[in-house]
Amino acid sequence: MEAIVLGGGEEAWAGKYGVRSKALVPYRGKPLAAWVLSALKEAGLSAIYVGENPGLSPPPRLTLPDTGSLLGNLEAALAHVEGRVLVATADLPHLTPEAVRFVLENAPQAALVYPIVPKERVEARFPHTRRTYARLREGVFTGGNLVLLDKGLFYQALPLAQKVVALRKKPLALARLIGLDILLKLLMGRLSLPELEARAQRILGLEARALITPYPEVGVDVDREEELVS
Repeated sequence: MEAIVLGGGEEAWAGKYGVRSKALVPYRGKPLAAWVLSALKEAGLSAIYVGENPGLSPPPRLTLPDTGSLLGNLEAALAHVEGRVLVATADLPHLTPEAVRFVLENAPQAALVYPIVPKERVEARFPHTRRTYARLREGVFTGGNLVLLDKGLFYQALPLAQKVVALRKKPLALARLIGLDILLKLLMGRLSLPELEARAQRILGLEARALITPYPEVGVDVDREEELVS
């Protein structure tokens, strides 16, 4: 299996470090993206990197230019892989090979597998980080920045993904797409993982599963400059 590392995009605060992309901002002596590439390599994966590459080490198998959009970058990278692929963002400096291996070894057989991390795990390891959490019947979770994806799913789900991106600033329209019943249950903390997976499957047309992981490193990214000191 190969990995795709998404390192495109620009952040205004990255300019303070002489770079345009957040992925190239230095953290403990090397760019954020280098930490991700290192964890993936130690877990036994080669990587395709999308974004500016000034000489990242370890080097990815292939570097592709930033297309200007997340979905465009993913589509460009998927053209160079077959079957199942692990997709990661480039802003996960705490990612470890153990966390990567846990996802690979414990992921259910599904077209889409999305790791989620219990809140208590995040707060125990990163007490000062700020994450967005969802309360489900099974507990309180934050989403990971890794996803196991079947290449065929992306092309089937692309029209929906584009619609979701277009509606991201229109909460009512987005709610209608997902389903008001699901959102109400989520707000009340009564939504279960099987219900959420079933709705995702109905929308996407393919099986989608969540993977509860004890490794908060898969979900703690760098969104703000102050998080570089954590």
